[in-house]
Order: sequence, then C-alpha cells, then structure tokens
Amino acid sequence: MNLRVGTDDVRSQLRNPMKLARGLGSAKSGVEHWWVQRLTAAALVALGIWFVITVLGLLHADYATAHATVAKPWNALLLIVFVLTMFWHAVLGLQVVVEDYVHTRWKEVVLLVAIKFLAVLGALAGVLAVLRVALTP
Repeated sequence: MNLRVGTDDVRSQLRNPMKLARGLGSAKSGVEHWWVQRLTAAALVALGIWFVITVLGLLHADYATAHATVAKPWNALLLIVFVLTMFWHAVLGLQVVVEDYVHTRWKEVVLLVAIKFLAVLGALAGVLAVLRVALTP
C-alpha cells in the first residue's frame, strides 16, 4: 500500500464520509416544521372541541339560530381560525408525505405546489363563507 504523504490516495482515505452526504440532509428547518405541526395539532384539538360543541348545540336549530350563532364575533373568529389552522396543518402533513415518498423531483415539486394552491383556495373559500354568513343580516 502506497501511503506517501501528500498524495491524493492518502487524502481521500482520511476524508470524513460526511462530505458525501453534504446537501442531502436537513436544511435546518425540520425542527421548526415539526414544532409548527405539533402546535397546529394542539390548536386543532382545542378548536375541534369548540366546533363539535357548537355544532351539537345547533343540531336541531333552525336557520336563523344557526346564522345568529355564526354571526357572533367570537364564533366567527374562532371558525376562521379553525379553518385556517386546519388547512395549514393539512399542508404540513401532506408536505412530509410527499417529501418522504415521492422520489422524482419534478413530481414532488408539482405535488407540493398543487397542495399549497388547493389549500390556499380552500382556506379562502372557508374564510369567505364564514365572513359572508357573519356579515350579512
């Protein structure tokens, strides 16, 4: 074995294998993504309990009562926060699934863009629906 100092063979044998993994690991945003996903999940638990209680209270109510309930400022605000949090949490979860299981880069990008586009569209539709009910007499 030729171990002359200064040759490329010695340098390549002494290099850390980490150099091969550079650019393939974490982009320093994994922990933030994980925390946001957990926070949105916790918010959805609290908001989901409120939503179920509200819907069960309106189970046998007429349209005017349901309209008046959604039109209350706190209920409208909580419903908007629920819709936004739900779509945000869905985007975070679907992003992880796509990044883990789609291995063709262009398919991954197309799916991520489509998911975010549909989530924004759905969130806007939900917010506009709540505002329409809350702001019309």
